[in-house]
Amino acid sequence: MKNFILIVFLFCLNLGNAQKLDFKTLLKDKISIRALQIYNGKVWYSGTDSKFGYVSLKDSANKKQLILSDKHLQFRTLSQSSKEFSMIDIDSLPHQFTINKRTLEINSRLVPVQLGKKYFFDAFMFDKGDRGLAISDPNKEGSPNFLLYTGREYIVNKKLGFPKYFPGEAHFAASNSNIAMKGDWVWIATGGSKARIFKFNWKSPTIWKVYNTPFIQGTSSQGIYSIDFYDKKFGIAVGGDYTKQSENINNIATTDDGGETWQIQASGKNGGYKTCVKIRPKSKGKDIIAVGDQNIEFSDDYGKTWKTISEEKGLYVCEWIDQDILVFAGKDRIVKAKLTN
Repeated sequence: MKNFILIVFLFCLNLGNAQKLDFKTLLKDKISIRALQIYNGKVWYSGTDSKFGYVSLKDSANKKQLILSDKHLQFRTLSQSSKEFSMIDIDSLPHQFTINKRTLEINSRLVPVQLGKKYFFDAFMFDKGDRGLAISDPNKEGSPNFLLYTGREYIVNKKLGFPKYFPGEAHFAASNSNIAMKGDWVWIATGGSKARIFKFNWKSPTIWKVYNTPFIQGTSSQGIYSIDFYDKKFGIAVGGDYTKQSENINNIATTDDGGETWQIQASGKNGGYKTCVKIRPKSKGKDIIAVGDQNIEFSDDYGKTWKTISEEKGLYVCEWIDQDILVFAGKDRIVKAKLTN
């Protein structure tokens, strides 16, 4: 009887410590949002129909939306440097739009792509030193458009000796998070026929390292959709197959050596396809949240096991505000959530 009571007590204790999310809607609109940034107490977003805007984290009535073009452009990227927000649309002849953070002045210019080629920009990110990177899918010849920035100066991929793609290998524009940056290191994830990691150091951007992963791969819908690194050693990758979202085999992996080797985690024991993963601040990589079209999951053991903490649907991208507050965005909405026990 004592053993039975102890088991019941431990079971109840475990239930009491289960994580959950308390949601508050910040924005409703007819829009699909795949990229967001946090700045000055506001959530900044870009999305479909050329829309860019912000909503306050404290007062959802404090919001503003700009229409950047009358061409109904789609944005899957959004980055921020110290002075500007930047995004690139997914048209085959893409423009880069920049928004002054102080005045909200809009500027645009053609991205220097090779005319006659088709480009689809998947991700765009700046680090704290205003060093930026934008990456597109490769064209039919297997060459991507890869751009590095120092301020607003381009260094195009022709000068960089970018790694060669396998036929059918590309990137996913799921949440603007197939790029990760820590210190001087940058990682880029691929999917499709191959799921690999490209890595370089800002101090020598012409020297690339390429690592294979055991991630699900082989078809155009499979591979790594999102990566995050806590430091230059520990990182996590999530994804799967967006055409078979309930499948959960080989769709989560972690690395302890800066991306050189990857270990599959929770294969067959997680909630399926994921579009965005973010490591909790100050957790040393222990606490991780991942979101997909069908649910939100949480891990408190470096990605080894996962629990579904919400069955909210239609959310694609997330970001931590602090150790307890997150923002999610996706189909027609932005929500703030508090993580509680």
